[in-house]
Amino acid sequence: MLSALEVVTTVVVGVMVGVEFSVAFVMNRIFNALPEDSGQLGHAHGGRMLGAVMPVWYIGSLVLVAVWAIAGWHHHGTALVVTAGALLILSVIMSLLLLVPINNRNKTWTPDNRPADWKQQMNRWERFHYVRVAVIIAAFALLAAALT
Repeated sequence: MLSALEVVTTVVVGVMVGVEFSVAFVMNRIFNALPEDSGQLGHAHGGRMLGAVMPVWYIGSLVLVAVWAIAGWHHHGTALVVTAGALLILSVIMSLLLLVPINNRNKTWTPDNRPADWKQQMNRWERFHYVRVAVIIAAFALLAAALT
């Protein structure tokens, strides 16, 4: 049973990492290259869509890691799992304090109501997102290492 939990947890976190990596290095590049107001509208739509899904995914991943750490407390690799959990907690804190406030504003913007500094705010969000992606990649790598 523990082996199934380990694999499911690693896959769930890995897919989350893939989505966030794609946002950082694929989707944002596409949105930023679109003409006129299309990019800003794409960012707003993405913020609404992923803003609804990602909180559940982050918290769900954290819960799975916590269950793995508790269930496998006396098994090899538990320190790696606990460290991965700490990194996921850091990613949630970063999200709540740094990324969500910008995203909550962004998802309501239209070409008619966006602020003059909207591009600077989106660039700030992207910089914070790069750091968050690095943190969750590290967590994923630790979980993968704990499997071996």
